Amino acid sequence: MMGPAHSLSGATAWLGVGAAAAALDNPMPWPTLVVGALICAGAALAPDLDHKAATISRAFGPVSRALCEIIDKISYATYTATRSTADPRRSGGHRTLTHTWVWAVLLGGGCSAAAWWGGRWAVLAILFVHMVLALEGLLWKQARASSDILIWLLGATSAWMLADVLDSTENGKGWLFTDPSQHYLWIGLPIVLGALVHCIGDALTVSGCPILWPIPIGRKRWYPLGPPKFMRFRAGSWVEIKVLTPVFFLLGVAGAVGALNVLG
Repeated sequence: MMGPAHSLSGATAWLGVGAAAAALDNPMPWPTLVVGALICAGAALAPDLDHKAATISRAFGPVSRALCEIIDKISYATYTATRSTADPRRSGGHRTLTHTWVWAVLLGGGCSAAAWWGGRWAVLAILFVHMVLALEGLLWKQARASSDILIWLLGATSAWMLADVLDSTENGKGWLFTDPSQHYLWIGLPIVLGALVHCIGDALTVSGCPILWPIPIGRKRWYPLGPPKFMRFRAGSWVEIKVLTPVFFLLGVAGAVGALNVLG
């Protein structure tokens, strides 16, 4: 899928988690719901760090472009070192390492550890990166028409404001993990979820996605999971734009209503 659909599906997924949490009598404070949805929207672009033409490669100028080069080489090296004889040979690392559950868990766990260890400043850094990515994904037309510096300023401003709102037990920093030593540990959850939702979205496309690596399926270690081929579509096709995007939007609204108990 393309960047906008990935980001929208990420935000929708977190709003759905918010609705489920409310149904289980552990509702999210509204800042947790909002911040988590934005982080998840940004994190849903992160697996494409292995793709030089992806939205994330342009998001932070030369820094993200250089990072994409490095991640692509690491992904390709991992694929080459772990492929079975049934896995095809490749010339690059796109849709390999960063499109697996292993990557999602490591990325989310790393961010949770950073937030726990670094406190507010680490949270600000995590928020800044994901706010910029959320802007690039959810508002991609406006972002493309704006300068990078403006997007970075908007990302930094929104990160600072949201961190201020979030920085109290009542407003969300202690959601799910209530012990003071564990505040902000939840912040890795929308990052894991965003990466997994990205992988599921890519699994719906023609190429499939090796989400379960390194678990072998059949004779392949990098088996491209996906529905039957007649149900798949090409990234950016009318199915994604005309069908899935409106569905994600409606599901997101329903999730927000349930999470905030608007009708209760």
